[in-house]
Amino acid sequence: MIASYDQDRSSSTIRIAILGASGFIGRWVARALGTRSAKLYLVVRNKSVSEGVFSKYHVHGKILEADLSDSNEVRKLFHEVRPSITFNLSGYGVKPTERDPETSHRINTHLVSAICEAVAETRDADWPGQDIVHVGSALEYGAIGGNLSEDSAPNPTTDYGRSKLQGTATLARNCKARGIKGVTARLFTVYGPGEHQGRLLPSLLDAARAGESLGLTDGVQKRDFTYVEDVAEGLLRLGLVTTKPGEIVNLATGHLMTVRSFAETAAGIMKIPSDRLEFGALPTRTEEMEHATVAIERLRRLTTWVPSTGIEEGILRTLAFAKVQGVGAN
Repeated sequence: MIASYDQDRSSSTIRIAILGASGFIGRWVARALGTRSAKLYLVVRNKSVSEGVFSKYHVHGKILEADLSDSNEVRKLFHEVRPSITFNLSGYGVKPTERDPETSHRINTHLVSAICEAVAETRDADWPGQDIVHVGSALEYGAIGGNLSEDSAPNPTTDYGRSKLQGTATLARNCKARGIKGVTARLFTVYGPGEHQGRLLPSLLDAARAGESLGLTDGVQKRDFTYVEDVAEGLLRLGLVTTKPGEIVNLATGHLMTVRSFAETAAGIMKIPSDRLEFGALPTRTEEMEHATVAIERLRRLTTWVPSTGIEEGILRTLAFAKVQGVGAN
């Protein structure tokens, strides 16, 4: 586990807010913080649904239901919680069904502005770490190719990528103008327990259980596959370091693997016959990115750490979690 969140002060005075706490990554951040004695506030869209998720993942904290698209509600939430640090994992546009541009802008961009305004009014002046750890996306880079360093000029090609990039810029602008401390962690291809149905690893799990074939793209695109618990670890570590106002940090492994190789590795572990993997049966999505190795030097310099869970280990851990739950990896 990372450096202590209660170092040099009473842990009971540290208040941690996680927005989007019941989501794929949010639940793992909450779980990672569960061993601390700080006060944990789990902000969700639907409390009754989230309670089941938190029970499954052994997450404990105060659950707060909020409409984060409402700026007044965001301000009220922060004045109630007054968090020392906020992890913003709220987002819209990852699921195929989430394609409304207006909602994308409200959640991915405008919410960031509302959070910054609220944090400026309520921030914990004695807290030495970041005020805000904001989660960004690889799709902010878009169609630029090459080695994806944080200083690259982005060219997003999707509503999701554009709205997330605007959110990143909003954070940086507010950090400089309001004197708050914030960092954006850009995530890449995150996998592990809790992924949405329809994504690669859950689809392979379903195919293995059903004994059925699985239609796939040709799989030649390369991705930086990062195990979800490593991502949670990285976010917590970034919450404790000093960065430039609104600095961007790639949170990835720095290693690429083709989608086909990942699928074949998982299929071998799950004992799915190779002829059941129907590569080329599906078209490659238009938003697929082509890029060289993701630059992680900044992450290494700031945290003295990089994600270390290998692909086979991550898949095995996902399968072990699914087995414990009895029904699936979600």
